[in-house]
Amino acid sequence: MLQDIISYINTLDPALIYLVLFFFAFIENIFPPSPSDVVLVIGSTLIAKTTIGFVPILLLTSTASAIGFVCMYYVGKYFGDRVLRSGKLKFIKQDTLDKTDRWFGKYGYNLILINRFLPGTRAVISFFTGVHKLAPLKTFFYAAFSSFFWNALLIFTGYLLGNNIDKIDSFLSGYSNVVLILIVIAAAVLLVKHFRKKKKTE
Repeated sequence: MLQDIISYINTLDPALIYLVLFFFAFIENIFPPSPSDVVLVIGSTLIAKTTIGFVPILLLTSTASAIGFVCMYYVGKYFGDRVLRSGKLKFIKQDTLDKTDRWFGKYGYNLILINRFLPGTRAVISFFTGVHKLAPLKTFFYAAFSSFFWNALLIFTGYLLGNNIDKIDSFLSGYSNVVLILIVIAAAVLLVKHFRKKKKTE
């Protein structure tokens, strides 16, 4: 099945694949539930079999991620204090804001450097860099630097996956068959217990 999915993606125009990877790398900072990392790994499986290249994907996605990061930075810069300090959001406590202020006061740009390695907090960190009004250009380069290393790991993983897709597909098929057999056995055991219990109550 995995082989079929990747074979289908393989038929798409390389420009479209690059565009999709750019979009998902950009949107992840704005819409955190976006499955950008998974999309990047799957897209990178094509490196071994198409004209899609490791370096272009790495530069494109790292830049896109940094742009998305800076977009959320400006949201935080212009709207953050108005929203956070207004007291209208009752679920955000003053203690939490004070703790965040201390973190950014102490670590600042270092939080941007590690943000890519902290899934689920990326949009939060990008937003608060704007709230604390860190330098935008420096923020962009730090975000790009962080994305560069994280994306390199994901792309390399996808590349390895693409080179071993037959083995992985075979493993997944075998795994699915084992799970199916276990489910059938479990269902049979439950049915036997049910009929035995029913027979005793008659």
